[in-house]
Amino acid sequence: MARRQDVDQILAHVRPGASHRKRPALAVLVGLPASGKSRVAGELRARTGAVVLESDTLRRLIFSRRTYSAEESRRLFAAIHEAAAELLAEGVSVVVDATNLAEAEREPLYEIAERQGARLVLILVKAPDPLARRRLVRRELTGVSRSEADLRIYERMRGRLEGLQRPHHVVDTSQEMEPTLAAIATEMMKA
Repeated sequence: MARRQDVDQILAHVRPGASHRKRPALAVLVGLPASGKSRVAGELRARTGAVVLESDTLRRLIFSRRTYSAEESRRLFAAIHEAAAELLAEGVSVVVDATNLAEAEREPLYEIAERQGARLVLILVKAPDPLARRRLVRRELTGVSRSEADLRIYERMRGRLEGLQRPHHVVDTSQEMEPTLAAIATEMMKA
C-alpha cells in the first residue's frame, strides 16, 4: 500500500508536461555527489522532454524526516523504479538522477528498460576530486543544493563507485559538455 502511494506521489510530481515518444529512452546517470548529475539531468530534460526522477528531491517528497537508512533507500528506489517503468510504458522518456554507484543498483534499471522496450542510455558523470570537494563546501555554505550529501558522505561513497560494464557516455562537468550532451540527446530521441 505504501509503495503505491509513493509511486502515485512521484508520478503526480513529475507527470505534468511529460512528452510521449514511440520508443522512449531510460537514461541512467551514474556519479558521485557533486559530480554534476542534476545539471546533466536538467540539460537532458530541456533537450528531450524526458521526465527526471531525481532521488534527492523524491526522497524529500516521500519522507518528511529522512534517515537515509537502508530500509528508507529500498523503499525510495522501489518507488522510483516502479514510476520509471510506468512512465516508459506510457512512452515517456525518463532520466534517473541518482548516484547508481554499484552494478547491483543499476541492474534493476537495465531490466526495466528491457522489459519496457526502452532505449537504455548510460551516462557516467564525473568531476575532478578537487572540484567536487569545492562544490560540496559551497553547498554547505550556501544551502542551495537539493542534495544533502556532504564531504563525509562523498568520502564514504568514493570507494563504492563500480565501473560500468555496458557501453556508456562519459560527461566530465569540468570540461566542455555540449558535444557529449548533444550526442546523448540524439541517442535518446532516436525512433
